[in-house]
Amino acid sequence: MIFSDFGKALSQIGDPSFRGVVFKGVGLTLVLFIAIYMGVIWFLGWVLPDPVVLPLVGEVAWLDVVVAWASLLVMIIASVFLMITVASAFASFFLDDVADAVEARHYPHLTKAPHIGFAEGLRDGLRFMGLLIVANLFALILYVIFPFAAPLIFVAMNGFLLGREYFQLIALRRLGRDGAKRARSKHAVKIWAAGMLMAAPLTIPILNLIIPVLGAATFTHLFHRVVAVDAPVR
Repeated sequence: MIFSDFGKALSQIGDPSFRGVVFKGVGLTLVLFIAIYMGVIWFLGWVLPDPVVLPLVGEVAWLDVVVAWASLLVMIIASVFLMITVASAFASFFLDDVADAVEARHYPHLTKAPHIGFAEGLRDGLRFMGLLIVANLFALILYVIFPFAAPLIFVAMNGFLLGREYFQLIALRRLGRDGAKRARSKHAVKIWAAGMLMAAPLTIPILNLIIPVLGAATFTHLFHRVVAVDAPVR
């Protein structure tokens, strides 16, 4: 059934209202990556002397070119981890828009849910982003200790965290904070499985640009499938 939820989310990519959210999410991601990459280039240019002089070799004029290309390669590899943070930021800013588009098409009998307030969403988003960063930094130790299990650790840990947060925010719109927590606890295994389905593609460059959008839509379907929601909202 989780794959069915994902299939419904994928089928709505062409919806005009849904497509707008995709473009905004991809745009935010690209702007963030470009800003980080420019910051890395500026930092390396500031740290490295110009020109670079190596012992027994002399002046090396091409080292800055090598550093630039190497930093690009590092950013591509780092994008796997950066996309986890992007996914959390996306949940804070665009999840309501995705959920509204999904509900308008698939659950038109429901009253439109109230959006999460900006201050409340920002607070929760920053808290969750901090948790993701700390968890993934700790996971680096586990990757070194258990290198062969690194992909499984990555998907299992981030799937748990992302699933928990996305479901919480979707449920919060209709059940309130306490109701959302109860629903999340009751359906924890399903939520974790859906979170892992979301976390795994985040490791694939280009594809990971639209995964936060599809993840928000998938969790909207999952919420309505496992929680009976009547027309009135909280």
